[in-house]
Amino acid sequence: MVFRPRPLSFCLRNERFSDIHLKAMNARPFPPKRRPLVVGYARVSRTDQTVALQRDALKAAGCRRIFSDHGVSGSATQRRGLDAVLAFLKQGDTLVVWKLDRLGRSLFHLVQVISELGERGINFRSLSDPIDTASPGGRLVLHIMAALAEFERSLIRERTRAGLAAAKRRGRKLGRRRSLSADQIDKARRLIRGGKTRSEVAARLGVARLTLYLALLRKRFLKRQ
Repeated sequence: MVFRPRPLSFCLRNERFSDIHLKAMNARPFPPKRRPLVVGYARVSRTDQTVALQRDALKAAGCRRIFSDHGVSGSATQRRGLDAVLAFLKQGDTLVVWKLDRLGRSLFHLVQVISELGERGINFRSLSDPIDTASPGGRLVLHIMAALAEFERSLIRERTRAGLAAAKRRGRKLGRRRSLSADQIDKARRLIRGGKTRSEVAARLGVARLTLYLALLRKRFLKRQ
């Protein structure tokens, strides 16, 4: 008996497909990848402002699609338009803004966003600033900005440390203010010894039961020392 391999159509769950159908399916070309696009992003901080000026400049720069945020401050951590354009961009695309301050809420955040775009193979260009990451000069400016951002963060850390040290020298207590004072803790201990439950005492003092428990535990620990 001669073994004959079964057609591929019989190996499928749906045996209605014949070999001719399978060849036709394999002959269909895959959907082509979209061409690189020039995408714009615009933002205004106040609701009484308009993005018309930025849109005109972005259209003149060749942007085929423009995302925008209206009435959103640059310091906002979440911006729908910015999140949408970052999700839309693909490798080879170019993001264009009118000015640098339209994109980042700080120098460090700006450098971070542009660096992440570069890692994804996306170029960045600012119309009012000499930055175009597709050119060597633009990449050089980006590296200088990154160095300035790190320098700015170092200065902020140094100022913070100096301010904390000066406050300690003046006798100021740093950190979050205690929810219960020492007198309130002593009062809570007397109430608990008098038969009140911790929940009742916490409700009377206007704090959570866990806050009262931690305050009593801290007081007991300091006494042992």
